Amino acid sequence: MENSTLATVATIAELLSKASSVFEEKFGEVPAVAGCAPGRVNLIGEHTDYNDGFVFPMALPQVTILVGRKTSSGICRVMTTSDAADEPKLTEFPLPTSEKPLMPGLPKWANYVKGVVQNFKGSLCSFDAVVVTSVPLGGGVSSSASLEVATYTFLEELTGCKATDLKQKALACQKAEHDFPKMPCGIMDQFISVMAQEGNALLLDCRTMEATQIPLNDPNIVILVTNSNVKHELTGSEYPTRRRQCEEAAACLGKKSLRDTTFEELLAHKDSMEPVVFKRARHVIGEIKRTVEGAAALQKGDYDLFGKLMLESHKSLSDDYEVSCAELDELVEAAMTVDGVYGSRMTGGGFGGCTVTLVKKEAVTRAVGTMQEKYNGNASFYLSVASDGARGLKL
Repeated sequence: MENSTLATVATIAELLSKASSVFEEKFGEVPAVAGCAPGRVNLIGEHTDYNDGFVFPMALPQVTILVGRKTSSGICRVMTTSDAADEPKLTEFPLPTSEKPLMPGLPKWANYVKGVVQNFKGSLCSFDAVVVTSVPLGGGVSSSASLEVATYTFLEELTGCKATDLKQKALACQKAEHDFPKMPCGIMDQFISVMAQEGNALLLDCRTMEATQIPLNDPNIVILVTNSNVKHELTGSEYPTRRRQCEEAAACLGKKSLRDTTFEELLAHKDSMEPVVFKRARHVIGEIKRTVEGAAALQKGDYDLFGKLMLESHKSLSDDYEVSCAELDELVEAAMTVDGVYGSRMTGGGFGGCTVTLVKKEAVTRAVGTMQEKYNGNASFYLSVASDGARGLKL
């Protein structure tokens, strides 16, 4: 199978051109400013961020872009071009005030934008905007944080009120997701979308928010992101359930979070917690350890060890955390039959979405061909490099 099976990703220039054309057609003017933010793939460290643990993501070449301009109407009008977003594609809402803050509602996609507008740290003005994205929605590569951070960056460009503390920018976007779509996410997705540096993955301590850039630019190594193109409609309820189970385990152990405990302490309390709560905690404690070891391995160029840790992570996510699914398991198993593949695992929240595979560059064609052949569905494959974080764009 030739590398033509690899999906092509729209360039930033192509996305900007599309957004500008749609904006001009819809609003009758050319846009004045643009903000851009990437999606992400998490190399290892899944469901650890809301447990004060470590995560190890990198930004993807896929991005969300907002283009637009100031208005004097006091009404914000935003249009999305995404086919995957719910209707209507054009929404409008007033500028928030202390007496009348914005509230979540329909369409659902607009809640991510409204949440950021509500939580923006600066003086606001009304605006018209168009959203374009190359980040797959529901693919486990954080299209939501990409939209939030792109919106915040767009507002910075629009108002000139630029964040001096990038952590606060990421936290404002996280709060937007908590308050509007009502998803109790950890800090990883917004943080990497804000902080990413080209050619590096980011080891992030989700307790201290200390971030360490780890070079990921070996030309002989490829990160292959595979979208299963399935999304089981479970995550709305399952994610908060997993979070509650982790909090229950920590409380049973007398700890602030599972970051503070060890396998030995967990085993000592096994009989005092429900079996499912024990399993959830076992995943998190092991995954935090794997993430720290994985970052150290990658820094040393020990791809064999990193691949082994990726597989252990997937097995734990499948068996103990129960957030994988048949399609993701199938893709990981297929990848691991290929000579030149170091490791593979599900990435993101689970129940569908993507896998991430560490593979030798010369083995990419074999890996893609084998995975497509052995997978019962129709997967999409993306060669990914560690990309840049949020930024304003020149129009």
